[in-house]
Amino acid sequence: MSISKKFLPAKKSYSVTFSYPVSARPDAKEIQVLGDFNNWDPAVAPKMKKSKKDFNVSIELTEGRYEFRYFIDNQAWDNDFEADGYIGAPYIGIENSVLFLDAVVVPAKVAKAKVEKTKVAATPKPAKATVKAKAVEKPAALASKAAPKAKPQAKKAAAPKAVVVDDLTKIEGVGPKIAQLLKDNGISTFDGLSKAKADAIKTILDKGGSRMQMHDPTTWPAQAKLAAKGSWDELNKLQDELKGGKKA
Repeated sequence: MSISKKFLPAKKSYSVTFSYPVSARPDAKEIQVLGDFNNWDPAVAPKMKKSKKDFNVSIELTEGRYEFRYFIDNQAWDNDFEADGYIGAPYIGIENSVLFLDAVVVPAKVAKAKVEKTKVAATPKPAKATVKAKAVEKPAALASKAAPKAKPQAKKAAAPKAVVVDDLTKIEGVGPKIAQLLKDNGISTFDGLSKAKADAIKTILDKGGSRMQMHDPTTWPAQAKLAAKGSWDELNKLQDELKGGKKA
């Protein structure tokens, strides 16, 4: 089993290839990858192509954390031994494989500024001084023309304040689908999640359907509070005591 990730700069996304060796399930006829990215729906998930060595499929995904498993012949499940991690599933004694896709900042291309050619006015030649015979007149001081006053530049409009959005998938139990659901309901930061009551979060999850309703958000505010403070060591220690975002 293996997972390969290829970043696509033009699309700002990843092409992720999942491979499942034929030797692991010699009798398998059909394998699919089910996870957060296809709502765990076999009707939506593509079937993996079978070769002599393995079953494989490539899926385009954006940055984030995803839970997934291999679904074999519509009856058996298996994890990927080379997954980025594992997390307890809503069902007791079962773990899901975890895939991490890091955010990549693509530098914007700097457009070359167009330089307009300006015509330079010819400098007028000074008039010839008139010299009288005998008496030599003192040259008069040349009066310089006052330069035109520069027009005051209009004040630039203030740039709109950037909306702060945290990676809520760093909270154990929160996958990309749940993170998006929380954002759609006004919770897009660690601070916002830390201040939300578990009952209110559960109400939001209930709106997401049966796959969301099975999650328990009891520990999410406490985890988010540590993340908001930047207390990552404490957060990792707390998450080591959890299973699927719930207290073991």
